[in-house]
Amino acid sequence: MEPKKNPKADLNNKSSLFFVSGLFIVLALTLWAFEHKTYDEVNEYDISMNVDDLLDEEVPMTEQIKTPPPPPPPAAPEIIEVVEDEEEVEETVIESTETSQEEEIVEVEDVVVDEIEEDVDVPFAVIEDVPVFPGCENESDKRACFNKMIQKHIGKNFRYPEIAQEMGVQGRVSVMFVIQKDGSIGNVRMRGPDKNLEKEAARIISKLPKMTPGKQRGRAVRVPFSIPINFKLQ
Repeated sequence: MEPKKNPKADLNNKSSLFFVSGLFIVLALTLWAFEHKTYDEVNEYDISMNVDDLLDEEVPMTEQIKTPPPPPPPAAPEIIEVVEDEEEVEETVIESTETSQEEEIVEVEDVVVDEIEEDVDVPFAVIEDVPVFPGCENESDKRACFNKMIQKHIGKNFRYPEIAQEMGVQGRVSVMFVIQKDGSIGNVRMRGPDKNLEKEAARIISKLPKMTPGKQRGRAVRVPFSIPINFKLQ
């Protein structure tokens, strides 16, 4: 069987030539790429200075600060005429404070010092002579008798307010009063849960009799006293 291909048309015979030619072309292009240089475009600028523009620039006007003129020098003092003092000045005579033998010297014992009475409140618990409740004059323990008679007085005059009973109000009322220097009762103060109960407690204390005043160091003084009054519904 005859071959269909012409042996002269076989390209394999020239493959080495094509390879050498291609390699040469590639090397040439590579060398050209390394050796090729590019330069930026150069623009020419006018760097000359326009002096006329600078001279035309407006310079801002600054205000000149006017300083006030210095004050005028003080006027020369007038001529002072010396006038002779014709008036006579009385001299102050300083008397001696030393005593003479003819003056009578007052002894200290002859001077009477008036005692100033001060209103002093002495609590019932610490006073020397407690106030004496009527009926306790002959009792040895007047303090205990006083407390006993106070409780008896409250029980005798106690009356529960009807309005407080209707409202169901109950509680303790603290009563403070002062036994004055003349034995009377004064400065009554109350503090409780209801005004009606406080009013009844004040009424009971107002019925206290006049007492013998308390004494501290033999002198009558005011004696504060406090006592609770219990209001309790049955």
